Amino acid sequence: MVTRPDPAVLYPDVAARGNLGAALRAVAEEEGFSLPLIASASDSLDHAVAESTLPHRLPLHVNARVFERVWSIRGTESFQDMALVEGTTDNLAQVARAVRAWHDGVALSDIPRAAPFVQLTGRFEVPDNDPVRLTASEWQHLRTEAGPLGQAGSAYRALVEAAHAEPALRGLYPFTSHWVLRFSATTRPHLSSVGPCVIGHDVDRYTVSADFMGEDVLARAATAQEAVAAAVRHLPPGLGPVTLGSVTLGS
Repeated sequence: MVTRPDPAVLYPDVAARGNLGAALRAVAEEEGFSLPLIASASDSLDHAVAESTLPHRLPLHVNARVFERVWSIRGTESFQDMALVEGTTDNLAQVARAVRAWHDGVALSDIPRAAPFVQLTGRFEVPDNDPVRLTASEWQHLRTEAGPLGQAGSAYRALVEAAHAEPALRGLYPFTSHWVLRFSATTRPHLSSVGPCVIGHDVDRYTVSADFMGEDVLARAATAQEAVAAAVRHLPPGLGPVTLGSVTLGS
């Protein structure tokens, strides 16, 4: 059995301050800037939460890993609770800079300039929750996510790009289940799945299926473009513009 290290041994500087929030404020002062109040349980060495001045940003979560001295961050938007920024680093001062940028409402594209470990997920902020722009944001996220997957993800990447190039699918809200591309007539947080699922097995083998397990096969294709064309043929008629997936939908 692997023994979990004592957090006070792995993070002695944090333990000396009592909790992660206090340690972040202290390192910020050492770096010459101040941080807002950061919520952290009185004895929490591994978790802290920082509010933002922007109402459409949820608090930034900072977590310390258990088996190595590394911190991770995750910042989400308020309507869907989907990540806008993520990142990991072993530099607590960099975490503090990311916290300040998130709190102060710094533009997403500028946060990595303040804290280079921060990675943008591709999603952009939609303060008014416009469903069309939320859909465009999610497409941008999928394309960003697929970019660094390497050779193993080439079929999925080709599929995302081909689907995005097709207006009938680009107008639907995209989401994935186990790397299966699916579509919804509503945004998160309440998805309404429509049409088929498309699976990229490799660069010359795609399946269009009525279920995300690929068992109810509607078509097979040799290219992503052919798979997308088959998916369009199996879309239900009369689909209108994407609407907000309200948490009260269907209640």
